[in-house]
Amino acid sequence: MLRVRVIPSLLLKDLGLVKSVRFAKERYVGDPINAIKVFNDKQADELIVLDISATKRGSINFELISRINREAFMPLGYGGGIRSVDDVRRILGLGYEKVVIDSGALDRPELISEAASACGSSSVVACIDVRRDKAGRHLVYDYRTKKTIARLVREWAEKCAHLGAGEILLNDVDREGTFAGYDVSLISDIASRVTVPLVALGGAATLEDIKKAVAAGASAAAAGSMFVFHGPHKAVLITYPTRETLKETFG
Repeated sequence: MLRVRVIPSLLLKDLGLVKSVRFAKERYVGDPINAIKVFNDKQADELIVLDISATKRGSINFELISRINREAFMPLGYGGGIRSVDDVRRILGLGYEKVVIDSGALDRPELISEAASACGSSSVVACIDVRRDKAGRHLVYDYRTKKTIARLVREWAEKCAHLGAGEILLNDVDREGTFAGYDVSLISDIASRVTVPLVALGGAATLEDIKKAVAAGASAAAAGSMFVFHGPHKAVLITYPTRETLKETFG
Protein backbone atom coordinates (compact mmCIF):
# COMPACT_ATOMS: atom_id res chain seq x y z
CA MET A 1 0.00 0.00 0.00
CA LEU A 2 1.36 3.41 -0.95
CA ARG A 3 1.96 5.81 1.88
CA VAL A 4 0.47 8.66 -0.18
CA ARG A 5 -3.06 8.16 -1.46
CA VAL A 6 -3.69 9.73 -4.86
CA ILE A 7 -7.45 10.01 -5.31
CA PRO A 8 -9.47 10.90 -8.42
CA SER A 9 -12.48 13.06 -7.59
CA LEU A 10 -15.46 12.83 -9.93
CA LEU A 11 -18.28 15.36 -10.15
CA LEU A 12 -21.69 13.91 -10.92
CA LYS A 13 -24.42 16.11 -12.32
CA ASP A 14 -27.67 14.33 -13.03
CA LEU A 15 -26.54 11.15 -14.85
CA GLY A 16 -23.23 12.39 -16.24
CA LEU A 17 -19.81 13.58 -15.19
CA VAL A 18 -18.82 17.24 -15.40
CA LYS A 19 -15.74 19.28 -14.65
CA SER A 20 -15.82 22.90 -13.62
CA VAL A 21 -13.49 25.81 -13.02
CA ARG A 22 -13.95 27.50 -9.66
CA PHE A 23 -17.38 25.85 -9.44
CA ALA A 24 -18.47 27.43 -12.73
CA LYS A 25 -18.14 26.75 -16.48
CA GLU A 26 -19.27 23.17 -16.12
CA ARG A 27 -18.23 20.89 -18.98
CA TYR A 28 -19.63 17.45 -19.67
CA VAL A 29 -16.81 14.88 -19.64
CA GLY A 30 -18.56 11.53 -19.97
CA ASP A 31 -20.43 8.65 -18.47
CA PRO A 32 -19.61 7.77 -14.84
CA ILE A 33 -19.66 4.02 -15.42
CA ASN A 34 -17.13 4.28 -18.25
CA ALA A 35 -14.88 6.43 -16.08
CA ILE A 36 -15.09 3.92 -13.23
CA LYS A 37 -14.03 1.12 -15.59
CA VAL A 38 -10.97 3.12 -16.68
CA PHE A 39 -9.94 3.79 -13.08
CA ASN A 40 -10.38 0.09 -12.37
CA ASP A 41 -7.98 -0.73 -15.20
CA LYS A 42 -5.54 1.90 -13.96
CA GLN A 43 -5.70 0.52 -10.40
CA ALA A 44 -6.56 3.81 -8.71
CA ASP A 45 -5.97 3.90 -4.95
CA GLU A 46 -9.53 5.00 -4.22
CA LEU A 47 -12.18 7.26 -5.67
CA ILE A 48 -14.41 10.10 -4.48
CA VAL A 49 -17.77 10.67 -6.18
CA LEU A 50 -19.46 14.00 -5.45
CA ASP A 51 -22.98 14.51 -6.80
CA ILE A 52 -23.47 18.26 -7.14
CA SER A 53 -27.06 17.90 -8.39
CA ALA A 54 -27.93 15.87 -5.28
CA THR A 55 -26.45 18.64 -3.15
CA LYS A 56 -28.75 21.22 -4.72
CA ARG A 57 -31.93 19.17 -4.61
CA GLY A 58 -31.17 17.61 -1.21
CA SER A 59 -31.81 14.02 -2.26
CA ILE A 60 -29.65 11.14 -3.45
CA ASN A 61 -29.93 9.07 -6.63
CA PHE A 62 -29.40 5.74 -4.87
CA GLU A 63 -29.98 3.74 -8.05
CA LEU A 64 -27.13 5.51 -9.84
CA ILE A 65 -24.64 5.36 -6.98
CA SER A 66 -25.46 1.68 -6.49
CA ARG A 67 -24.57 1.06 -10.16
CA ILE A 68 -21.32 2.98 -9.71
CA ASN A 69 -20.35 0.94 -6.68
CA ARG A 70 -21.10 -2.36 -8.41
CA GLU A 71 -18.61 -1.44 -11.15
CA ALA A 72 -15.83 -0.20 -8.86
CA PHE A 73 -12.93 -2.36 -7.67
CA MET A 74 -11.39 0.32 -5.45
CA PRO A 75 -12.58 1.93 -2.18
CA LEU A 76 -15.25 4.56 -2.82
CA GLY A 77 -16.37 7.68 -1.02
CA TYR A 78 -19.65 9.39 -1.85
CA GLY A 79 -20.91 12.89 -1.14
CA GLY A 80 -23.97 14.87 -2.18
CA GLY A 81 -27.42 15.30 -0.70
CA ILE A 82 -26.60 13.54 2.59
CA ARG A 83 -29.05 14.85 5.16
CA SER A 84 -29.47 12.12 7.77
CA VAL A 85 -27.93 9.09 9.44
CA ASP A 86 -30.35 6.96 7.43
CA ASP A 87 -28.72 8.31 4.26
CA VAL A 88 -25.30 7.47 5.68
CA ARG A 89 -26.29 3.93 6.60
CA ARG A 90 -27.86 3.34 3.21
CA ILE A 91 -24.79 4.58 1.31
CA LEU A 92 -22.42 2.47 3.39
CA GLY A 93 -24.81 -0.45 2.99
CA LEU A 94 -24.35 -0.19 -0.78
CA GLY A 95 -20.66 -0.90 -0.26
CA TYR A 96 -19.18 2.58 -0.09
CA GLU A 97 -16.30 2.88 2.34
CA LYS A 98 -16.86 6.54 3.24
CA VAL A 99 -19.50 9.24 3.17
CA VAL A 100 -18.49 12.82 2.39
CA ILE A 101 -20.63 15.33 4.28
CA ASP A 102 -20.58 18.99 3.31
CA SER A 103 -23.73 21.14 3.12
CA GLY A 104 -25.67 18.81 5.41
CA ALA A 105 -23.23 19.68 8.18
CA LEU A 106 -23.44 23.39 7.41
CA ASP A 107 -27.16 23.19 8.12
CA ARG A 108 -26.85 20.79 11.05
CA PRO A 109 -23.32 20.21 12.40
CA GLU A 110 -24.50 17.39 14.67
CA LEU A 111 -25.00 15.27 11.55
CA ILE A 112 -21.26 14.58 11.69
CA SER A 113 -21.34 13.34 15.26
CA GLU A 114 -24.51 11.32 14.65
CA ALA A 115 -22.96 9.63 11.60
CA ALA A 116 -19.67 8.97 13.42
CA SER A 117 -21.52 7.51 16.41
CA ALA A 118 -23.69 5.27 14.24
CA CYS A 119 -21.10 4.12 11.69
CA GLY A 120 -17.66 5.01 13.02
CA SER A 121 -15.45 8.05 12.48
CA SER A 122 -13.37 6.25 9.87
CA SER A 123 -16.40 6.26 7.57
CA VAL A 124 -17.11 9.99 7.90
CA VAL A 125 -15.33 12.62 5.81
CA ALA A 126 -16.11 16.29 6.37
CA CYS A 127 -15.77 18.21 3.11
CA ILE A 128 -14.97 21.90 3.48
CA ASP A 129 -15.28 24.14 0.43
CA VAL A 130 -12.99 27.16 0.75
CA ARG A 131 -12.95 30.62 -0.81
CA ARG A 132 -11.00 33.75 0.07
CA ASP A 133 -12.64 37.07 0.82
CA LYS A 134 -11.24 40.46 -0.19
CA ALA A 135 -9.19 40.56 2.99
CA GLY A 136 -7.58 37.23 2.12
CA ARG A 137 -9.33 35.26 4.85
CA HIS A 138 -10.20 31.64 4.09
CA LEU A 139 -13.95 31.30 4.58
CA VAL A 140 -16.31 28.34 4.28
CA TYR A 141 -18.21 28.38 0.98
CA ASP A 142 -21.74 27.06 0.42
CA TYR A 143 -22.12 25.55 -3.05
CA ARG A 144 -25.91 25.86 -2.95
CA THR A 145 -25.95 29.63 -2.50
CA LYS A 146 -22.62 30.32 -4.27
CA LYS A 147 -21.60 32.46 -1.31
CA THR A 148 -19.17 32.32 1.57
CA ILE A 149 -20.54 32.19 5.06
CA ALA A 150 -19.21 33.99 8.10
CA ARG A 151 -17.15 31.05 9.30
CA LEU A 152 -13.36 30.75 9.18
CA VAL A 153 -12.14 27.51 7.59
CA ARG A 154 -9.66 26.83 10.39
CA GLU A 155 -12.40 27.03 13.03
CA TRP A 156 -14.81 24.88 11.02
CA ALA A 157 -12.13 22.24 10.39
CA GLU A 158 -11.39 22.06 14.09
CA LYS A 159 -15.09 21.73 14.88
CA CYS A 160 -15.64 19.00 12.27
CA ALA A 161 -12.77 16.98 13.73
CA HIS A 162 -14.08 17.53 17.24
CA LEU A 163 -17.55 16.37 16.17
CA GLY A 164 -16.08 13.07 15.02
CA ALA A 165 -15.10 13.37 11.36
CA GLY A 166 -12.36 10.85 10.65
CA GLU A 167 -10.98 12.84 7.74
CA ILE A 168 -11.15 16.36 6.30
CA LEU A 169 -11.49 16.94 2.54
CA LEU A 170 -10.25 20.48 1.98
CA ASN A 171 -11.62 21.71 -1.35
CA ASP A 172 -10.06 24.96 -2.57
CA VAL A 173 -12.74 26.48 -4.81
CA ASP A 174 -10.50 29.35 -5.97
CA ARG A 175 -8.10 26.81 -7.49
CA GLU A 176 -10.56 24.15 -8.60
CA GLY A 177 -10.01 23.26 -12.25
CA THR A 178 -7.26 25.87 -12.72
CA PHE A 179 -4.16 23.60 -12.73
CA ALA A 180 -2.51 26.28 -10.55
CA GLY A 181 -1.32 23.84 -7.88
CA TYR A 182 -2.55 23.45 -4.33
CA ASP A 183 -2.45 26.31 -1.82
CA VAL A 184 0.27 24.83 0.37
CA SER A 185 0.02 27.59 2.97
CA LEU A 186 -3.67 26.82 3.47
CA ILE A 187 -2.95 23.10 3.69
CA SER A 188 -0.20 23.68 6.23
CA ASP A 189 -2.41 25.90 8.38
CA ILE A 190 -5.36 23.48 8.50
CA ALA A 191 -3.19 20.36 8.89
CA SER A 192 -1.53 21.93 11.92
CA ARG A 193 -4.92 22.46 13.59
CA VAL A 194 -6.50 19.02 13.21
CA THR A 195 -5.33 15.59 14.29
CA VAL A 196 -7.29 13.69 11.63
CA PRO A 197 -6.01 13.07 8.08
CA LEU A 198 -6.34 15.97 5.67
CA VAL A 199 -7.04 15.36 1.96
CA ALA A 200 -6.17 18.29 -0.32
CA LEU A 201 -8.36 19.03 -3.35
CA GLY A 202 -8.30 21.85 -5.88
CA GLY A 203 -5.61 22.94 -8.33
CA ALA A 204 -3.47 19.88 -9.00
CA ALA A 205 -1.75 19.66 -12.38
CA THR A 206 1.08 17.21 -11.73
CA LEU A 207 2.32 14.63 -9.25
CA GLU A 208 4.83 17.23 -8.11
CA ASP A 209 1.90 19.35 -6.93
CA ILE A 210 0.73 16.38 -4.89
CA LYS A 211 4.22 15.98 -3.40
CA LYS A 212 4.12 19.63 -2.31
CA ALA A 213 0.68 19.18 -0.74
CA VAL A 214 1.91 16.18 1.24
CA ALA A 215 5.04 18.04 2.31
CA ALA A 216 2.76 20.82 3.59
CA GLY A 217 0.85 18.38 5.79
CA ALA A 218 -1.78 16.65 3.65
CA SER A 219 -2.15 12.93 4.28
CA ALA A 220 -3.51 12.39 0.75
CA ALA A 221 -4.39 14.39 -2.32
CA ALA A 222 -7.43 14.35 -4.58
CA ALA A 223 -7.74 15.81 -8.06
CA GLY A 224 -10.28 16.03 -10.84
CA SER A 225 -9.09 17.84 -13.96
CA MET A 226 -5.63 16.30 -13.70
CA PHE A 227 -7.14 12.85 -14.32
CA VAL A 228 -9.76 13.93 -16.86
CA PHE A 229 -8.08 16.36 -19.28
CA HIS A 230 -5.03 15.80 -21.45
CA GLY A 231 -2.80 18.13 -23.47
CA PRO A 232 -2.83 21.88 -24.14
CA HIS A 233 -6.35 21.78 -25.59
CA LYS A 234 -7.71 19.85 -22.59
CA ALA A 235 -9.09 16.94 -24.54
CA VAL A 236 -11.12 14.57 -22.39
CA LEU A 237 -9.00 11.52 -21.56
CA ILE A 238 -9.53 9.61 -18.32
CA THR A 239 -6.13 8.63 -16.98
CA TYR A 240 -4.21 7.78 -13.82
CA PRO A 241 -0.47 7.31 -13.15
CA THR A 242 0.97 3.80 -13.19
CA ARG A 243 1.95 2.06 -9.97
CA GLU A 244 5.59 2.36 -11.07
CA THR A 245 5.27 6.12 -11.57
CA LEU A 246 3.64 6.55 -8.17
CA LYS A 247 6.39 4.53 -6.50
CA GLU A 248 9.10 6.54 -8.23
CA THR A 249 7.43 9.80 -7.21
CA PHE A 250 6.53 9.00 -3.60
CA GLY A 251 8.84 6.15 -2.69
